[in-house]
Amino acid sequence: MGEEEVRGLALLYALENAVKHGGRALPQPVLSKLLGSKPELRPRARELLALVEKVVEEVNRMSPEEQRASLELLAGGGLPTRKAEERRPELPPLPRAEAGRVVTRFAPNPDFVLHLGSARPAVLSYEYAKMYNGRFILRFEDTDPKTKSPMREAYDLVREDLRWLGLKWDEEYIQSLRMEVYYEHARRLIEIGGAYVCTCSREEISRNRAAGVRCACASRPVEQQLELWERMLAGDFGEGEAVLRVKTDIRHPNPSVRDWIAFRVIDTERYPHPLVGSKYVVWPTYNFACAIDDHLMGVTHILRGAEHEINTIKQKYVYDHFGWEYPVAIHFGRLGIEGAILSKSKIREGIRAGLFTGFDDIRLATLRALRRRGILPEAIRDLMLHVGIRPSTARISLENLYALNRKYLEVRANRYMFVPDPVKLKLRAEGGTLVARIPRHPSYPERGVRELRLDCSSGSCEVYVPGDDVAKAQPGSELRLLGLANIRLLDASTAEVVNLDVDYAKSRKLPIIQWAPADTAVQARVLADREGSLVEVRGVAEPGAMELAEGEHAQFYRFGFVVLEDKREMRFVYTHP
Repeated sequence: MGEEEVRGLALLYALENAVKHGGRALPQPVLSKLLGSKPELRPRARELLALVEKVVEEVNRMSPEEQRASLELLAGGGLPTRKAEERRPELPPLPRAEAGRVVTRFAPNPDFVLHLGSARPAVLSYEYAKMYNGRFILRFEDTDPKTKSPMREAYDLVREDLRWLGLKWDEEYIQSLRMEVYYEHARRLIEIGGAYVCTCSREEISRNRAAGVRCACASRPVEQQLELWERMLAGDFGEGEAVLRVKTDIRHPNPSVRDWIAFRVIDTERYPHPLVGSKYVVWPTYNFACAIDDHLMGVTHILRGAEHEINTIKQKYVYDHFGWEYPVAIHFGRLGIEGAILSKSKIREGIRAGLFTGFDDIRLATLRALRRRGILPEAIRDLMLHVGIRPSTARISLENLYALNRKYLEVRANRYMFVPDPVKLKLRAEGGTLVARIPRHPSYPERGVRELRLDCSSGSCEVYVPGDDVAKAQPGSELRLLGLANIRLLDASTAEVVNLDVDYAKSRKLPIIQWAPADTAVQARVLADREGSLVEVRGVAEPGAMELAEGEHAQFYRFGFVVLEDKREMRFVYTHP
């Protein structure tokens, strides 16, 4: 660590200490903070004390106003303040929940990646299991190879999404690998008179349901039912020729509940399953496999959307037939997210048509897209905790998510200067070197400063500034280059340095603009979503931006939060303001 950087850091701490304590800094707290932030300097403590004492003496000679002005200069125009940490929202207690005995599950269909909507049951189920020191299960519900055909890659993609969210599951199951379990329970259900093989056509089934009439298939003796069941498994029936139905209230107010279908035949030669191919032709429906698994896996609490209320009614019939106790079912209202596309079919169609570049297109609300654009998993978890398990429809905006994300990024992201659509500006100066000490984070001076130097020994030097700012200003207008100097525009390409005084800029309310040294600026670009369209903002960044690593977050002054996606190309992705 260079001497100038050490001195700059000591100056920051001394100014911060003086402002905090009525204008008088003390050497020991400043030294302690310096050594705490840079442990590698500890062997030099005795030597550094002398440096710190000199810096503190220099700072204490300033008036309180000068101290604040100097600190503002180093902070890029704003005094450092650390926000108090906000408490995460708390979930209400679960009914009939006992510590150590709660078991929840998240059961996605692996036909797609996860999005904001699917994050809700995942986060809530995980958080409740954690809250009660219970178990959290991940279960892939993939027993419909025809209409909701699983994607082989989706199993791993879903796992990756959950891990990124910070969710850890205690057990994992894949339903397509549990077919014999469902067959066994189907036989038992037939034997106890709770299910029957129906060979009626789809049209007949619909007519009988509408009329509240049970078809004659149900009156066959158990032996014959079992024989038909074995024939189904053997492949003697084609699609639509036979189904297994669960006996329910045949006059239930909702016709879909009336003797609902538990198994159907699927031509897996034509629609092979990505994991088991064409090994099976008889497949359980969602409600049967879900009911059996929830019982066998010991699930105590089911958290899912209100659209599953009818499914809960259907599944309870299976529990009643077997004499099982049904879990506590909590149905929360729909989650409407303004400005987000959550429809799997629309996203698939958009990708096929070339409207979207893939699952991680930053215009989408998939977790992969949100991750790519710099949304943090903590923000998504907080959002879902805020929404909670309320039974009414919850309508939120992506702005709600951005606000939560900003709370974390404000602390995490260091500050840098990026100049969009830059123009070169020649600065006339009296000679010498202009130095700007830009803190990596104005609220965390222990992170250090970056020095930007302009060699104006020839009487001038050059910087890049935003073209829009110059275009809006008239000749004779004054601006402040962030952390550096006050300038007066002479024309569209030339300016003169007026002074370095931050009070001068404040008293005249000069616009503060970002800049980059012309000789060391780094070419950079930012991919952004602008009202549903992908745009690429080209510009230059200060050389300090090169210290960022891929995947690291940053805040560009007067531009917004970004994440570095490709360091070789210095390509960033825009997160939000």
